[in-house]
Amino acid sequence: MTYLLDVSTLLSLIWASSSHHETAKRWRVGKKIALCPITELGFLRVSTSPAFNATMEQSRKALADFIADEGAVFIPADIRALDGKKAITSKTTTDWYLANLAEKWGMKWATLDSRANHSAAEVI
Repeated sequence: MTYLLDVSTLLSLIWASSSHHETAKRWRVGKKIALCPITELGFLRVSTSPAFNATMEQSRKALADFIADEGAVFIPADIRALDGKKAITSKTTTDWYLANLAEKWGMKWATLDSRANHSAAEVI
């Protein structure tokens, strides 16, 4: 099984300062992982925010190193927003998109959100 990483999962795997870093690292062992444009862009956006306070250069290097070191595959964001299961609230639209995308590609969506109740979700 391959797991499409959620933005929060990707952040937790890369940044040791994340409160979920150890949990994510333990979960990651032996798993194939994937990224898409949304997870990569989300990682860069949040990494350069006050939450992590990294520069764009630091964030891009951390992401590139992670991709190379961890063998993360890339999948295109190739479904429409209206494809798949519909989000329940406006706050879950991106999450449901990622879960639908993972499902389309025969993957699971790896998330830290314990409230995720999509059939493709794997809460770590």
